[in-house]
Amino acid sequence: MQTLGIGLIGTGFMGKTHALAYGAVRAVMGDVPVPRLELLCDTPLERAEQMAAQFGFGRATDDWRALIADPAVDLVSITTPNHLHREMALAALAAGKHVYCEKPMSLTLSEATEMARAAETAAREAGVKTMVGYNYIKNPAFTHAQRLIGDGAIGRIVHFRGWVDEDYQADPQLPWTWRARLADAGLGALGDLGCHLVSMADGLLGPVASLLADMDTIHKTRPLPDSDQRAVVENEDTASALVRFASGVQGTMVMSRSAWGRKNRLGWEVHGTRGMICFDQERMNELQIYRAEGPLAEQGFTTILSGPEHPPYDAFCPAPGHQLGVNDLKVIELADFLRHIAGGPPSTPDFTAALAYEKVIHAIARAASSGQRVAV
Repeated sequence: MQTLGIGLIGTGFMGKTHALAYGAVRAVMGDVPVPRLELLCDTPLERAEQMAAQFGFGRATDDWRALIADPAVDLVSITTPNHLHREMALAALAAGKHVYCEKPMSLTLSEATEMARAAETAAREAGVKTMVGYNYIKNPAFTHAQRLIGDGAIGRIVHFRGWVDEDYQADPQLPWTWRARLADAGLGALGDLGCHLVSMADGLLGPVASLLADMDTIHKTRPLPDSDQRAVVENEDTASALVRFASGVQGTMVMSRSAWGRKNRLGWEVHGTRGMICFDQERMNELQIYRAEGPLAEQGFTTILSGPEHPPYDAFCPAPGHQLGVNDLKVIELADFLRHIAGGPPSTPDFTAALAYEKVIHAIARAASSGQRVAV
C-alpha cells in the first residue's frame, strides 16, 4: 500500500482539522494511501513538540523551511495565517511536494495568480498535486443538490440567493488582531467567509461573469490588547453583491463577520422554473426542496436528511439520522486529494480552480471601491 509522508505547518483551528483528517481518513475511507505523520511545524518549538505528540506526528520543528526540505515529507499542509501561504506554497511546489493549503490562497489576486501558475508548472514538470481547503462543497447534502439541479429536478435555474454570516467580529470591544490588518489577513469578511459562499455558488451554477457590490467596515477601530489605545480596522466587516453568472442567471451574495447570533450561517437558495432548493450550513445534514407539482393545496417543502444514500455518508455511518460534522467534511476533502495523488480522478479545487473563487471576492472589493459593475 502506498504511503505519503505528511508535513503539517500550523496547529491552530485549521491545523487541528487537518490533523484529525489525517488520523481518520484511512479508517473511514479505506481506499486511500496511508498518511505517515512525519513532521509538524509551529513556534515556539515547545508548542510544536507538544502538538506533535498530541496529533501523533513523529517529529517537530519550528522551521517551516526545514519541514519542506525534509526528504520524508511528500505532502505539505499549510494552515498558517493568510500572509504566510504564498511563500510556503511556492517553496513546497519548488521542492516537488504536494500542497494542501487552506483558503484564501494569499493576500492579493496577483499573489494567488502566481501560486496557481507555479502549481501548473509543478504539475506539468513533476506531477505535483494541489488542493485548497473548501470542505463545505464536499458535504453529501451539497453534492446531492448538485445532482438534483443537474437532473432538472427544479427546472431551468433562474435565480441564486446566498449568504454567509458569523458574529466573531460583532462585539465592538473585541481586541484588534492580525485579522484586521491588510498586510496579514488581506480581505476581511470576503477572504474569511465570502470565498466559501462563492465556492458553493460556483459548484451549483458555474462561474460568475460580472457583478456590482458594496462593502463596509462596521467597527472602524478596535482596542489594542493590554492598552488604552485603539487601532484601525483595515478590511471589511460586511459585503454584498449583485452577480450575473456566465450562464446568464442573476443572483445575490451577502456576507458579514459582525452578525450577532450567527455562528456559521452559510446558506443559499437556488430558484428554478419548477421549484427551489435551500441549504443552511448550521443544519448541514439537511436539504430542503420545493417541487411545484401536484395539487396546490398539497405542495410544500420536503426536508431531505443526509444518510447512506448520499455518498460518502455511508463511509462514516450505515444509519441515517446520525449526522456528519464539519471535521468529517475535511476527511472527505482529504480522501479526494489522496486518491488523486495516488493516480485517481482529479480532486477539486486545486490552485487553478480556487483562483477562480478568489477572482470573484477581489472583484467584489473592486466593484465596491469603484461603484461600477466589474467583470470577473
